Amino acid sequence: MLRAVAPGPSVVVCNTCRLSAEAREDDGGRRGGALLAEAMRAVQAADPSLQGVAVQETACLFACQRHCTVHIRAPGKVGYVLGDFTPGEEAARAVLEYASRHAESEEGQVPYRQWPDGVKGHFITRTPPEGFICT
Repeated sequence: MLRAVAPGPSVVVCNTCRLSAEAREDDGGRRGGALLAEAMRAVQAADPSLQGVAVQETACLFACQRHCTVHIRAPGKVGYVLGDFTPGEEAARAVLEYASRHAESEEGQVPYRQWPDGVKGHFITRTPPEGFICT
């Protein structure tokens, strides 16, 4: 069930997520999460400043009511689960920009004024890192 990945800042994309609240997949049979991961890799290829965060894919994050879900994480930092994205360049760039700022932060908390507009309203939960709780 588990597969090891390299440690470090990452965006874990649920590659089995629905395309939208109404549709499971696109006309080609591709799920929204897989399309979002593909868009993130395309954005990273075009913008080297966003390549410091790994894009990793996983099966279901169990946030099925919130399609196109991602988990932003880094060792020793608060993590965040976000959802309700429309897969494409705009969402991919916003998530990667936020994840880059998250990786640069001391504890994983990015000041609201630095949030890209594309992530506002998409947060589902925050998760403290192992060995810590949030205060």
